[in-house]
Amino acid sequence: MNIESIVTNRDYTLIIDKSGSLNSDDGKGKTRWEIAQESTIALAKKCDELDSDGITVYLFSGRFRRYDNVNSDKIREIYAQNEPMGSSDLKSVLQDALDNYFQRKAEGKAKENGETILVITDGIPDEPKEIIRLIINASQKIDRDEELGISFIQIGQDVKAKEYFKALDDLLQEAGAKFDIVDTITMDDLDNMSLTDVLLNAVID
Repeated sequence: MNIESIVTNRDYTLIIDKSGSLNSDDGKGKTRWEIAQESTIALAKKCDELDSDGITVYLFSGRFRRYDNVNSDKIREIYAQNEPMGSSDLKSVLQDALDNYFQRKAEGKAKENGETILVITDGIPDEPKEIIRLIINASQKIDRDEELGISFIQIGQDVKAKEYFKALDDLLQEAGAKFDIVDTITMDDLDNMSLTDVLLNAVID
């Protein structure tokens, strides 16, 4: 399967953390929220090119909100209407995104090549073990490795979070996942990768 066919004819979902810790500045002269915004818009533009009917975008903290059929211009509006506050309930939003995909798959509405979920976050979520359980369960429901990719893009320098996401990436199958469907990327990685590579790694890394 060539690169073009893996990243096209897929649906893309962006899950954006807006919890209070995104107000932090890691000494870069910008808050994590500002850095996340730049990266998100760049990723959304790339997804726009590949998924012409728009992407699904979630913002989450203690609660989440879903925006359907979004283009990259709309993401600027979404950022302008929100500011970081609250906790980091990734479990609820990831559950909704996965349920949404499997419902569309059951109804024959999912794209032929499946779905890529990009999670832009800065720290360990509120219920880290529940995230692992959710991902393992999702891996049991797919038919092939490339069908579903979940990529965690870490904003900021939280060392514990980096360790957690790396474990998600490396140890998922040992924990019982049918396929390794997780990839993790730091901001440093993102600076040195093309956006196509980011989207590709979410699926085949």
